[in-house]
Amino acid sequence: MKQYITEDNKIIINSLNDFNIEHILECGQVFRYEKINDNYVVYSKNERAEIKNFEDKVIIECTNVEYFINYFDLETDYSTIKSNLIRNSFFQNNKKINITDVLNKIYGMRILKQDSFEAIISFIISANNNIKRIQLIINRICQKFGKYNAKYNYYEFPTIEELEMATVDDFRLLGAGYRAEYLYKVIRQLKNFDYDFIKNSKTEESVKKLLNLSGVGPKVADCVMLFSMGKTDAECILLYGFYKLDVFPVDTWIKKVYNSYFTDKTSENVVEIRKKLVDNFKELSGYAQQYLFYYKRNFDKDDI
Repeated sequence: MKQYITEDNKIIINSLNDFNIEHILECGQVFRYEKINDNYVVYSKNERAEIKNFEDKVIIECTNVEYFINYFDLETDYSTIKSNLIRNSFFQNNKKINITDVLNKIYGMRILKQDSFEAIISFIISANNNIKRIQLIINRICQKFGKYNAKYNYYEFPTIEELEMATVDDFRLLGAGYRAEYLYKVIRQLKNFDYDFIKNSKTEESVKKLLNLSGVGPKVADCVMLFSMGKTDAECILLYGFYKLDVFPVDTWIKKVYNSYFTDKTSENVVEIRKKLVDNFKELSGYAQQYLFYYKRNFDKDDI
């Protein structure tokens, strides 16, 4: 049963068990949004959506209904994902964390299906950066090189052709710092990039190809995979009803997650942490990462 209906330029979500816009946007997976009182405005590629919260429903007023049905992954049943996580053997035998409590607190998280080009550019900018600064740099790039939408008063994310006009100095002046050269080079690498290879190949092959891109390290590659390259794995979708997301971006918070809940020995080895978490959660890894990341950052700060 669908949890939403459409009406003209609106998506109306009547069941809020698996949709909370704060949980979705405030978990580090996206940067082009703003909060206005209790509501949010999201920008993706050349599209815009205003998300309005009501007591019993959420209304998404947007420029493209089909785009945002896909963007918010509204066809995926997150109740099934959460049920499968609860049954995971690690959580069943773990006394350090109660996964039911985690999912009750972060019931409305969904992994966005973002534009791949925008995601690569954005996550290169995100490396060793904070959210406010990332948003500032991306907004400056949009204002400098993107088209202006006069009807809704916003700048679209530039196309690759528009960003080809940018020089290294342009990116530096916009605040990108040492990332400016990476951005300049990666835009040219992406000119004829095979995105379908990434989506249809085995995960480690896909990650390896992404790592050949300028400015893309292991964490950025995993983020791009997770937030814009959901594997269209037919068997996974048939069996479980959701995309295969067998990556686990590791940052400071995930190190805290791992050392708090997964081991008795402290580890800073990113490769080891990623492998053990992916081995445990397999096709559910990306979903587990987002729930655990948000939980550790917002609800369990005892070790900070």
